[in-house]
Amino acid sequence: MLMSCKNIILDRFPSEIIRALLLSLIVPTVWLGNSLAATGDSPRLRLNADANWCFALGDTANAQDPSFNDNAWRALTLPHDWSIEGEFDAKAPMGGAGGFLPAGIGWYRRVIDMPLDWQGKRVAVEFEGVYMNTDVYLNGKKLANQPYGYTTFFVDLTPTLKPGKNVLAVRVDNSQQKNSRFYTGSGIYRHVWLHVTNPVHVAPWGVFVTTPDASRETATISVQTEVANDSDKNQSVIVQTTLLSPAGKPLQKLENPLTVSVRERGIVTQQATINQPDLWSSTTPQLSKAVTRVIVGGQVVDKTTTIYGIRSLAWSVDKGLTINGETVKLFGGCVHHDHGCLGGAAFDRAEERKVQQLLDAGFNAVRTSHAPPPPAFLDACDRLGLLVMDEAFDMWNKGKNGKDYHIYFKEWWQHDLSAMIKRDRNHPSVVMWSIGNEIPESFEPLGADTAKQLADCIRTLDKTRPVTNAIFSRPKPEQFADYDRHCAALDITGYNYTIGKHAEDHARVPDRVMVSTESNRRDTAAIYNNELSAQTYVIGDFIWTAIDYLGEAGIGRTVLDGDAGGHGNDNLYPWHGAECSDIDIVGHRRPNSHYTNIIWNRGEKLYLSVRQPVEEGHKINTGGWALYPEYASWTWPGFEEQKIKAVIYARADKVKLFQDDKLIDEKPVGAEQKFRAEFDLTYRPGTLRAEAWQDGRKIAEQTLTTAGAATALTATADRQEINANSQDFSFVTVTIVDSRGQWRPDADPELNFTISGPGVLQGIATADMKSTEPYQGVTKRKAFEGRALAVIRSIGQAGKIKLTVSADGLPPANVTLEANSVKQENYLP
Repeated sequence: MLMSCKNIILDRFPSEIIRALLLSLIVPTVWLGNSLAATGDSPRLRLNADANWCFALGDTANAQDPSFNDNAWRALTLPHDWSIEGEFDAKAPMGGAGGFLPAGIGWYRRVIDMPLDWQGKRVAVEFEGVYMNTDVYLNGKKLANQPYGYTTFFVDLTPTLKPGKNVLAVRVDNSQQKNSRFYTGSGIYRHVWLHVTNPVHVAPWGVFVTTPDASRETATISVQTEVANDSDKNQSVIVQTTLLSPAGKPLQKLENPLTVSVRERGIVTQQATINQPDLWSSTTPQLSKAVTRVIVGGQVVDKTTTIYGIRSLAWSVDKGLTINGETVKLFGGCVHHDHGCLGGAAFDRAEERKVQQLLDAGFNAVRTSHAPPPPAFLDACDRLGLLVMDEAFDMWNKGKNGKDYHIYFKEWWQHDLSAMIKRDRNHPSVVMWSIGNEIPESFEPLGADTAKQLADCIRTLDKTRPVTNAIFSRPKPEQFADYDRHCAALDITGYNYTIGKHAEDHARVPDRVMVSTESNRRDTAAIYNNELSAQTYVIGDFIWTAIDYLGEAGIGRTVLDGDAGGHGNDNLYPWHGAECSDIDIVGHRRPNSHYTNIIWNRGEKLYLSVRQPVEEGHKINTGGWALYPEYASWTWPGFEEQKIKAVIYARADKVKLFQDDKLIDEKPVGAEQKFRAEFDLTYRPGTLRAEAWQDGRKIAEQTLTTAGAATALTATADRQEINANSQDFSFVTVTIVDSRGQWRPDADPELNFTISGPGVLQGIATADMKSTEPYQGVTKRKAFEGRALAVIRSIGQAGKIKLTVSADGLPPANVTLEANSVKQENYLP
């Protein structure tokens, strides 16, 4: 089958350069040889299986058969989301909820060439996430089905695998619409791994490290290890665990015997005390390791490494949420899983970039709305120090759409929830489990009963973290008994859009710990002043949302003279995404992002912006979740000598505003003023300067200057060097500027993108959520508000990658990247 994919490329692309680029997507740069033997002292193999897949869109008959002819199929490397590759269509089955992008059914196939030394081993394939309704076949035999598209799952290939060529086929069915309120993507959109172990081995997610007590002086480390015995006889084993510091220094070695019956699993728990431990926190995210070896008859039959963080976690009405004994307020944002022009495809670099964007904006916490995130996202949160509310479901027994997860919930919830907890419980960044979002039956007996079932399930797997649920609105008087029973099943009650009700419930139920799981950005200052900063029992606030996303079309939009109501509706085309966030979909911070940072006292002291002016007789209307549009710009051609409003956000006693160095006014900006002040001006090209004053001295200053005519393009890469592994990216921001290099926000020329060298344009985007230009497979895009984003992907070869961006009347901009070759020893050919 792999040769068939190669032959298609060789036949259809005569250019040697193009053929080389495309072949690199299916042929790994580093081969492990004919024998995929374990390396070092580990008999376990964990092989990345993202490469060498063939794909076809449509429900192809008999595609699971090994003899099926896939010559016409497309070669690709995962992760892959076929929906984002399509064109926008007002009649798309996903509708406005899915961003008017295509769905459907797709098939994936690849060969697994089993070497002889795998005989007698256990072989399983791990899918980090496939959306959705996935059927997995090996050599024509159906081995598994997984409905929920966000669950990581394993499939045992051992009984069907044979030496030599084997065909792994995956059918993905996202045709049953609508099944979500937001964009999901379609396909194998997360990584795939192949695991090869001995019959006696650590079970999947079988090591669970907890730190029940942790301080600067000492820490207790508890390691629970689950050993699987898939051999044909009882086994006496030694479980050996070596604890390593963040620097790799051995701290302690623990050994315990364990007897595991045939075809059973056994669990051993080990404990150690560490003096002066390296603690993990959001400000010092130090990661430790536990190396587990399973020894039988003096031989190491398995070895695995678990990354964890030493930290204590507690919650109470009196102290709120404490980490390592210190109270931490959660300044959080809700995020969906997509990456704009990359769709749902979960590339590690895109996940890391998202985490860094949140931290740079001042967030210290994130809520994974409304499903388990990719593992790479949590890995980045661990490394960089972003706290996580890990959320499982958007619905339970009652659906929000006709074809959504409620169809499968009764049969599958325990499997899917358990998978999330087991997979994610070693991540120190995860400080809270959320079992749902705005569940329709929340105020009914069914909701209270289900909440207890889910929370109890979690506590059998992890007692170290609190359980919450994001509950929307308020119950009617006759529903309070079931509502309170629901809340009693939780450790921390989540409140969506119920500003002012925390104190009311505290008076009723004084031992209830609370968190604002979802709030409108309009209410951030009020929540902070009245609840978050004033009450210990309110542990945090999560705004909707931190970053714009695909789907739920039109939420947060502003409309000139029109109706701005509704969102996610099928009649809102061409809106295809949300515009309700502090950070737009290409990564630029809006003025409200700086305002949020100032309200939460997260480091910024001053921000100056200008409300968008409109011609006389017209009005900008804002819907729910929308804010009036503002820009850090003093460039408003066509509005000379007209009234305009400036807004200053500040953490100070007062602010002063100067126009062309003339003082316009000064105003207080304390908590009583919600840290903001407005000024009415007459627009004239020139300068606008804001100053923040505290205790009689100037602490910050910002100036806006009118931009000149657009004369140039700039192209700025977030990384000049990337890994040449077909998985790494550089995000290139394109800006239209004047002769001084100043952003020209009203410039919107068509941009042309040309790339050469061992890289491809994975996507091109702007923040325009009404544009119908495709995100992928194109080389042109109209700029929006003077900006655009190009995403460059490596393709498996080292060398220089050059991107040229051009537009009529402007000199081109160039950026050159270096794709560096890195040896990959965990790659499945």
